[in-house]
Amino acid sequence: MVRDKHGRKMSKSLGNVIDPLDVIHGVSLERLQEKVQEGNLEPREHLVSMEAQRNDFPKGIPQCGTDALRFALCSHKMQGEDISLSISEVLSCRHFCNKMWQTLKFTLGVLGDSSTPITTLEQTAAVGSMERWVCSRLYSTVLQCEQGLEASELHTVTSALHSFWVHSLCDVYMECVKPVLALPPDTEQSVGAQQGVRSVLFHCVSMSLALLSPFMPFITEELWQRLQPFSPAAAAVPPTLCLQPYPRSSQLAHWHFPDEERDFLLVQEVIRAARSLRAQCGMTKVKPAMWAVCSPSQAQVLLHFGPAVWTLSRTSSLHIHCPDGAECPPALLSTPPPTGSLVAVVDHTCQLHLHIQSGVDVDKQVQQLSLRRDRLLPKLEQLLLRQQEQASQSKVPAHIREQTDSKTSALQQEVNTIEEQLKLLQETQTQNNRIY
Repeated sequence: MVRDKHGRKMSKSLGNVIDPLDVIHGVSLERLQEKVQEGNLEPREHLVSMEAQRNDFPKGIPQCGTDALRFALCSHKMQGEDISLSISEVLSCRHFCNKMWQTLKFTLGVLGDSSTPITTLEQTAAVGSMERWVCSRLYSTVLQCEQGLEASELHTVTSALHSFWVHSLCDVYMECVKPVLALPPDTEQSVGAQQGVRSVLFHCVSMSLALLSPFMPFITEELWQRLQPFSPAAAAVPPTLCLQPYPRSSQLAHWHFPDEERDFLLVQEVIRAARSLRAQCGMTKVKPAMWAVCSPSQAQVLLHFGPAVWTLSRTSSLHIHCPDGAECPPALLSTPPPTGSLVAVVDHTCQLHLHIQSGVDVDKQVQQLSLRRDRLLPKLEQLLLRQQEQASQSKVPAHIREQTDSKTSALQQEVNTIEEQLKLLQETQTQNNRIY
């Protein structure tokens, strides 16, 4: 049984009925309320139902499409025999469909820039560090799909496919290969690297579409057909994705690199810490230099994925320093990080140092943040006062209180973030004054 987002059984008198056709094609609030009036409810129930619709669907239901609705339903972990469906979840799946379109557009642009044919799946070798990582992530995803389908746990399959497409393929791999694809084809090395990226990207997208096909048959067929003109000439391709065999992990055994996947977890933590430091200091455009003070084993990993680290963390360079020089190979030795850098702790053996003087006017940044904080504090005080007044008045509607609480919480969080940024920058000012 499909219930509403609160877990209640759908009922016309409650106004929480969701018509699948309304989700697929979209509907306005006015039309939803017309449907209530066209029904056989009592006048008193009309008012209750229409008020519930105004609260749940203030702007109606946006057009989401069939594939997004099916994917959202399959993404639910079954609690007994019920599914609690929220329109926001279906809308999120529609955004995932948009992401798929954007990914294919990028892929076609990459494939169209080369006259060299794509190699077959068996002949495509993952040479670079990021190619090995994304290929191994695809192998693990196919394995998860096999296990989930065997156990009839569709939510495991949809979660694995969404995670690979959005977080591994788009957020990481495609961002990492953009500098490689932008290199001028002057050398044989750059041409070989670009061709390897094209082949891996083609097979990752093509196989992901085949994996998603049972859940999103319409959009996957459309995108798969557009990809086929670039398929390897030696491959026997059926005329439609429906006739394509479902991918198996045995096909990708040569793409399984568990060490790469394990090591990249450290890289992701380093990237997350570096981005957090940049955000706290308001460095949205500049790319400061970064030092990683870590153990020799961690240094080897960061060097192996070096281009990915500075590309995804948006830093100008990556310097690696092992504090214990006796254990660290000479090739990994680097000068210690400069005094006055901002520090973030990745784990007990790894720290990041961002040299913000290379890209930020600290005094100007402190002044801007202080002015912004001074503008927000009076607004926060007004909201806190309003919150207290509403708490003392029992007649204030619940949804009004929720709106006030939400605004207050968001503004308080913004002020706290600014305070953290100011604290970091003021510490840097103090260190600079000691030096100079």
